[in-house]
Amino acid sequence: MNLLDTGRSALRSLRANKLRSLLTALGIIIGVAAVIAMLAVGEGAKRTVAEQLRSLGTNLMMVMPGTVTSSGVRISAWGRNTLTEADARAIQDEVPYVLAAAPALRGSGQIIHGNLNWPSQIYGVTADFLVAREWRMSSGRALDENDLRSSAKVAVVGQTVAQMLFGGTDPVGQAIRVRFVPFTIVGLLDAKGRNAEGVDQDDIVLIPLSTARGRILWQPPGRLRTVGQVTVKMADGADMLEAEAQVRELLRQRHRLQPDQDDDFNIRNLSEVVKAEQAASRVLSGLLAAVASVSLLVGGIGIMNIMLVSVTERTREIGIRLAVGARRRDILTQFLAEAVILSLGGALVGIALGVGGSLALEHFADWQVVLGGEAILLAVASASVVGVFFGWYPARKASRMAPIEALRYE
Repeated sequence: MNLLDTGRSALRSLRANKLRSLLTALGIIIGVAAVIAMLAVGEGAKRTVAEQLRSLGTNLMMVMPGTVTSSGVRISAWGRNTLTEADARAIQDEVPYVLAAAPALRGSGQIIHGNLNWPSQIYGVTADFLVAREWRMSSGRALDENDLRSSAKVAVVGQTVAQMLFGGTDPVGQAIRVRFVPFTIVGLLDAKGRNAEGVDQDDIVLIPLSTARGRILWQPPGRLRTVGQVTVKMADGADMLEAEAQVRELLRQRHRLQPDQDDDFNIRNLSEVVKAEQAASRVLSGLLAAVASVSLLVGGIGIMNIMLVSVTERTREIGIRLAVGARRRDILTQFLAEAVILSLGGALVGIALGVGGSLALEHFADWQVVLGGEAILLAVASASVVGVFFGWYPARKASRMAPIEALRYE
C-alpha cells in the first residue's frame, strides 16, 4: 500500500467518526491557536520595548535631585541646592565619552492659543537637550545658544500640543502664551510616542532654560543656577555602568559628600532599564509559549487515548487485513497516518483561530502583536511531532496484533 492509498484509507476511517475526530483534534486546535497568539503577543511586547528604547534615545542616563539628611531627617532634595548647571558642565567636560550633558528645569502649565488652551509639560532646556534625546525636528528649527543668551521668548512644541492647539497644521511662526507669557513657536518636534511609564512624550513645550528660570519656572534666591535634571548622552560603545560610576564619583566630589553620606542625587541608567525590560519580555514570551504548549501536550494525549480506543474497536478489521496479506508495516502506517492527519488538520484550524485571535487582541485590547511565519511554522511542526509521538504507540500496538487472536475478538 503506497502513501496515497494509506492517506485515503486514514481519511475514510476518520470520516466514519466525524464528531469523535473533531473532538480529538480540539486539543491540537486550541494548542496551536494559543501558541501562535502568545508568540505574537510576546513578539509585540519585545517590539514595544525596542520602540521605547528608540524613543528615549540610546546610551542615556538621567541625573536628578535625590534626598538629603537634615538633623537626622531625610527630606526631598528639591528644596536644596543639589544639582546645578555647573554640575552638567563638569559631567560634559570631565567624564569620558559624554556627547552631551543637558540640564533642564521642568514644570507644567496651560498653553494658550487664541481661545484654545491645553495643559502640558514645560521644559526649560539648553541646545544640547535634543542632541541628548536624539530628537529630530519635524519643521522649523531647534533652540540655539542665542536664544539662551538673550532669554528669548521662543518655543519648540511637541506633536500633541500642536494637534490640540492648531489642529495638525504647522504651528511654526504662531504665537502662544505659556503661563500667560507670550512666546513664538520656532519649531515642531517629531513624534516620539509614549515612554515605558505610558507618559506621552509629545505633550511637551521646550523653551530656553534662561527664559524658564526668569519668567516661567521661577526660582527663589539661592537656587538661581539649580536644575531639575541633567540628561547625559554617552557615545556608542561606551560602558554605561562604568560611566554611571564616574558620574556618581564626580558629583559626590563636587557636592563635598563624605564617605558615610548618602548621594544627594539619583542616577537612572535608562539603557540598563530598557535592557532589563527586554530581558523580562523575552522571559515572558518564553513563559507564554510554554504555557500555551501545554495545550498541545494535552491534545496529544487526547489523540493517543482516542487512537487506543479506535484500535480496540477495529481489532477484527485489523485481524482480517492481516489474514488476507496486509503487512504489519501497512497497519502501522495507516494508524500513524490517522494520528498525523488529526494533528495537521487541527493545526490548520488552529492557525486560523490563532491569527484571528491575535488580530482581535490588537484591535480590541490595543495590544501590539507581531505575526511571523516562524510562529506558524513552529506551531505546525509541533503539531506534526505531537501526532507522530502520541500516535506511534497505538499504531505499533495495532501492527503487533496476532491475526488469529484479532479475528476471535468480539
